[in-house]
Amino acid sequence: MSLWSRILNAIHPHPLHRELDEELESHIAEAMAQGRDPQEARRALGSPLRHREASRDAKLLHWLDSLRSDALFGLRQLRKNKITSAAAILSLALALGACTSAFRLIDALLFRPLPVAHPERLYVVARQGVDPGGHFRISDSNEYPLHVRMRTAVQQQAELIAISYGDRVDVTYSSDSEMEKTHLQYVSGSMFGAFGLQPALGRLFTDVDDFIPRASPYAVLSYDYWTRRFGRDPGVIGRNLRSGNDLLTIIGIAPKGFTGTEPGTITDIFLPIMMYEGVTHSDWSWFRTVALLKPGVSPDLVREKLQPILRAFQEERAKGWSAESKRFLEDFLAQKLLLQPAPSGASAMQEDYRSALIALTVLVGLLLLIACANVANLMLAQAAARAREMALRISIGAGRARLIQLVLVESAWIAFLSAVLGGLFAWWSAPFVVSRINPPDNPARLALSADWRLFAFSVALTFGVAFLFGLAPALRASSITPVSALKGGSDPHSRPRLMYALIAAQVSFCFVVHFVAGLFLTTFDRLTHQSTGFSADRIVVLDTKALKPQPPAVWDQTADALRSVPGVEKVALSGWPLLDGNGWNGFIWVNGVSTETLGYYLAVTPGWLNTMKISLIDGRDFRPDDAFPNVAIVNETFVNQCFHGQNPVGRFFEKETGDGKTRLRLQVIGVAADARYRNMREPITPTAYVPFRSVDAAGAAGTQKSGSFIIRTANANPLALASILRRQVPRARPELRVSNIRTQTEINARHTLRERLLATLALFFATVALLLAAIGLYGVLHYTVLQRHRELGIRIAVGARAATIARLVTTDLVAVILAGAAAGLILALTGVRTIESLLYQVRPTDAPMLALPAIIIIAAAIFAATPAIIRAIRIDPATLLRTD
Repeated sequence: MSLWSRILNAIHPHPLHRELDEELESHIAEAMAQGRDPQEARRALGSPLRHREASRDAKLLHWLDSLRSDALFGLRQLRKNKITSAAAILSLALALGACTSAFRLIDALLFRPLPVAHPERLYVVARQGVDPGGHFRISDSNEYPLHVRMRTAVQQQAELIAISYGDRVDVTYSSDSEMEKTHLQYVSGSMFGAFGLQPALGRLFTDVDDFIPRASPYAVLSYDYWTRRFGRDPGVIGRNLRSGNDLLTIIGIAPKGFTGTEPGTITDIFLPIMMYEGVTHSDWSWFRTVALLKPGVSPDLVREKLQPILRAFQEERAKGWSAESKRFLEDFLAQKLLLQPAPSGASAMQEDYRSALIALTVLVGLLLLIACANVANLMLAQAAARAREMALRISIGAGRARLIQLVLVESAWIAFLSAVLGGLFAWWSAPFVVSRINPPDNPARLALSADWRLFAFSVALTFGVAFLFGLAPALRASSITPVSALKGGSDPHSRPRLMYALIAAQVSFCFVVHFVAGLFLTTFDRLTHQSTGFSADRIVVLDTKALKPQPPAVWDQTADALRSVPGVEKVALSGWPLLDGNGWNGFIWVNGVSTETLGYYLAVTPGWLNTMKISLIDGRDFRPDDAFPNVAIVNETFVNQCFHGQNPVGRFFEKETGDGKTRLRLQVIGVAADARYRNMREPITPTAYVPFRSVDAAGAAGTQKSGSFIIRTANANPLALASILRRQVPRARPELRVSNIRTQTEINARHTLRERLLATLALFFATVALLLAAIGLYGVLHYTVLQRHRELGIRIAVGARAATIARLVTTDLVAVILAGAAAGLILALTGVRTIESLLYQVRPTDAPMLALPAIIIIAAAIFAATPAIIRAIRIDPATLLRTD
């Protein structure tokens, strides 16, 4: 008989059984036809069961048949013990789902290779050094003239590709009133060819598009954007779109699956690098240089060839600088060039969330271990109740390997069902977590596809978990002593040492999870409740742009029109809102001497301080005729660091302009209270507010291309006026368009997104871990009472009090919990260094941080122990002895 037939017979044995029964009956019928007595024929033939079993072994695979039988029996056991099985499956499903969800996120953001040719040979050119603020950092931004020199120097060893940072910009396809937000990226013309990409429609950029600035007004759409926005309409080729002042023609569609090189951002539109306005500027750092190494080329070789080019470029830029400090020049020239592996691309989101995702991975790993220990304990407790069954199996000839297989197959059922439910949970939870990363006006987008990587991870995790929690119960079940078990006694293997060890591990891991959760929750609380120095309540921000720069009168007229809208209390204008992430800085000079201080600047209109409710401590506010660079209002930190705390009103300071050769002279007319400028984590920066209105050296008024109207409303929900305010801007001045509307509260909340995510997920994991630990504690106590019910009944019969019985049941468990908590404390303090960068104004050694997990675990232990103690106390000695 063929192997395939034997496999089919093992999987589906009923036809084989019918065939064997029919064969036996045919032999009996043949004997009867020869005149023999039916009973005599049956006796002569022998036992039908013996013949059928012998024939079955020859016509099927015995091990596969036993596996099928064990699978059916294991499924019946799960249905028989519905509550225990449901608790095991649900608890394990949460852990498996969390692990799978974490893998989807980490794989999509950090590990999944770009869908390009040879992603393993991709590197990002970065610089290591000290930034203008004196902080050590690694930056991957570059200047295009430097990129051209580098590309020429290593063209035999690598292909250097310029790829700008993804930016969310306004584009129009018809009238300017129909703006829409898209993610746009400027790329080298050689990028698509170097990546081995072919167009889905039309053509892609080539080297020809890299020669002359602004000579290639073309656009390539991503396949994803083409599908979402145009429904894959082939007629989009040749259509025009406008981005800013550029009129662009769509020439092609990128291949399916390629959405840029920034994980976390899906690029909609690609433009030639030569269409960027700063492509000729030597002092504009605005893109990444990606190096695609030739086969066999070492990254160290490329780095060694690029380092002197960087040094020469920096020295050339620094020639003639007189407005920069000596320290700045030294740090500027000492930058070191790096080549960082980038097979999965490079993005700011990778850097921002790498540590957070690693921390979450550790938490879900601990949660999985807790779940496995919990299920193992439940199965050990269940095995105690099945001791007689296992003893009978051993007595009738079942081998140890068969018993191990029986229990492991049951474990596999639990793992499989848990994996199915966990997969559904992961399918929902991973996109949900991504939606919590960025605000609605700029959401993160990750390709969370279900591919072979996810399938392989899920299968490996399921089998690993089944083996992990099923092995201990299987070994225990296979080592039962039949004589002792059939008599109803216990053997040495029934002592709950392994269960206590698993409980200690659960408590230890649960302590770590709650400890970390407490740190993340405290960080989020302190970060969100710290003072910003201004009031964000009832503030709505209208980010506004003009097709071409407009004089101050246009912006002032628009502000007056907004003030006339019912429900608007105050209106002011600034270059951008506070905590927006934008920055304008420069070193500060006082009395012709550098203060070695990097100051930040923001252009605002008169009344902006009052609108933001920032107190004016000394001096006066701006007047309508004030202009930059004549006057400034500085904050308290500026006064303390640059004027040594002395009254600066009426005094002058100088700001370097950025070209390193000239400085602007400004007079201080007022001092404002400190307010946060860029970041919630950084200390307050020295800040100077300057007039939004500017003049040149000849006194002519300057023009502005963009600004943010800061509007304080009477309504508690400032977005209630959003649609009215959006229409009012172009109605007042057709030259202006609102590109985005946000509340100041939303802008502030962007700085705590990571902390909110960590706090939310850590709280969820802590809750699940506590629930699992409580179930595990209950299972062990239930097992203890079950194993000692005769002893406890006799003690009650001879007069033992309830307190004594409770102490007997819980004494060992209390010691185990204390040991587990101590181990968890050591583990937590040892590993907390890895997450210190994620914390804010909280120390891991603070007494509340250490005491809270212990208190929570003790409370859970008391709650879990109560039912078992009550059951032990209520043992009826008379019933027990009568049963014996």
